[in-house]
Amino acid sequence: MENRSLLTLGPVLFNWPVDQWRDFYARMADEAPLDVVYLGEVVCSKRAPFFEDAIPDVIERLTSAGKTVVLSSPILVTTDRERKAVRDLVEAGELGIEANDLGAVAQLAGRPHAVGPFVNVYNEATLGWLAARGATTVSLGAELPADSVGLLTKEATRLGMQTEVQVFGRVPLAISARCYHARVHGLHKDGCQFVCGQDHDGLGVETLDDQPFLAVNGLQTMSHTYLCLAAEISQLQRLGVSRFRLSPHTVDMVRVARGFRAVLDGALDGADLAAELTGLVTDAPLANGFFHDQPGAAYIGAHERMSA
Repeated sequence: MENRSLLTLGPVLFNWPVDQWRDFYARMADEAPLDVVYLGEVVCSKRAPFFEDAIPDVIERLTSAGKTVVLSSPILVTTDRERKAVRDLVEAGELGIEANDLGAVAQLAGRPHAVGPFVNVYNEATLGWLAARGATTVSLGAELPADSVGLLTKEATRLGMQTEVQVFGRVPLAISARCYHARVHGLHKDGCQFVCGQDHDGLGVETLDDQPFLAVNGLQTMSHTYLCLAAEISQLQRLGVSRFRLSPHTVDMVRVARGFRAVLDGALDGADLAAELTGLVTDAPLANGFFHDQPGAAYIGAHERMSA
């Protein structure tokens, strides 16, 4: 297995205009020190047609720049059209596939593939079941504390698998067949008018006391805060994690990627990067609570960790 820590980029989860989407990946190809890029519409199949014509050019641009491209399957598959889209994705067979639901896992059985963070992996038995069906990489859920990450990574290593952990970006918490974004605007899912495209990093949700709480992205519920495990990179490396995942947002993702690459290589202190990202992310605070077995929206600094 490869010893070098790999920096990966998850799929764009939001409904960006296709020109912005294409330009984003062009910049990722040319300027960001990424090893692996996951590509595809995973949240809402209604968005997929906007990007279909652009995908081949984006794949070529990324692969020409030396990035490994992995195609991500949808999180929630409920219609015949969506099931056919997953079959077509699996049968294409030209690039690696990331399975984000158990239907895709079943279709990929016997073939090497990645398992995305939307498939719940909470114990060693699940890892063994996935490995027996061909999984080579598992992206662990962002809600797992450090102890669980360590135990699962140890077992994954024994099974010949790699583990991946999200280290930046809003955390996906749930997916639903109902579109909350449409409901906010008094629309039905079938006639949503793609209003999720108005919120390029998700739509903020407040409590009845007007306190920031969550974010919605079409069918998806996400954290209000942005996960940041920059200061925890060295601990994750000691635990054996080999892949570190960024989730795309409209902030300067080249700057984010270069910062995390420097931390992974030992050229920058993780706490210094976390401080830099605090100034870069202006629409919500950073958080790392889940990793420290605390409320997910909390940010546990070095002082709190030492005094715990």
